[in-house]
Amino acid sequence: MDSRPSTDAVARQGEQLAAVTNGIVRLFREYYGRGPNKAKSYLLDERIVVCVLEDTMTTVEQTLVKSGQKNMVRQVRLTFQEATALEFKTVVEKAMGRRVAAYHSQITMEPDMGFEFFVLE
Repeated sequence: MDSRPSTDAVARQGEQLAAVTNGIVRLFREYYGRGPNKAKSYLLDERIVVCVLEDTMTTVEQTLVKSGQKNMVRQVRLTFQEATALEFKTVVEKAMGRRVAAYHSQITMEPDMGFEFFVLE
């Protein structure tokens, strides 16, 4: 018996992950005034959704990083994550059809990449 997922299941999962990516990029555009230049979402172990975003920092954030203020940028991003967590989780819940049990956001500055982590129930 073949234990691989059916073509329909793979296509559905691809559509769900595309909806996650598009929703998160939309939120970045709405809140930061620009979206990342590249983004893709992945499903790990049928439970963990990771959205990888490239080139996410605003001009202000880039300027702060260049002047040695990485911790300030990280603190603002963490505060933003806390303030908008419900909206980010809602995007994933709608796309995946499952409740999000946990959410965390992280940024690296060199290279400029963001990571949105969601654990599904």
